[in-house]
Amino acid sequence: MISKAPTCFASQSRPAAPSGFTLVELLVVISIIAVLAALAFPAVNGALDSARKARARNDVTQIATAVIAYETEYGKLPTNSTGTIPVDNDFLKILTGADTNSNPRKLVFLEVSAWKKGQGGTNGSGAFCDPWDNTSVYQIVLDSDYDNQVTAGTNSTNIMKKVAVWNNPTTGSASEKNRRYVTSW
Repeated sequence: MISKAPTCFASQSRPAAPSGFTLVELLVVISIIAVLAALAFPAVNGALDSARKARARNDVTQIATAVIAYETEYGKLPTNSTGTIPVDNDFLKILTGADTNSNPRKLVFLEVSAWKKGQGGTNGSGAFCDPWDNTSVYQIVLDSDYDNQVTAGTNSTNIMKKVAVWNNPTTGSASEKNRRYVTSW
């Protein structure tokens, strides 16, 4: 009988595989993230634009409401100006209570803050601007003859209201200006 001598095999160990990513895997992950970011970018811009438009709608409504509240309190409109006027520093002083000649009770009908992109507010000269640009000043027309009819907007629309407020976009292409145009009627 032939006996086999036990053989001892030395344990053959392989080098441990690295536990990180290979360069190819890393490039694939980066490219997937880049594609997802590119797809999300227009959606984020659309959401920001919608938020600015909602803010502008809110602003024009608040301005119109402040003018009506002023008229209710004092029995007249805040100014005798006719035609389109900007919602500038002089006009805002009346509605914020800073002009004691036109608003002797110093009532605050409208609160505005300094302009900040995406939020609107007053620019350096004190004019009330829309959320897109600090040069796009809100415009207002008041029914100075009290017939509840005004002509307002960039296209001179006849409106059956006492007060009409709108923004006047000054920057961007014609389609951007049209998309940013907001009215109170």
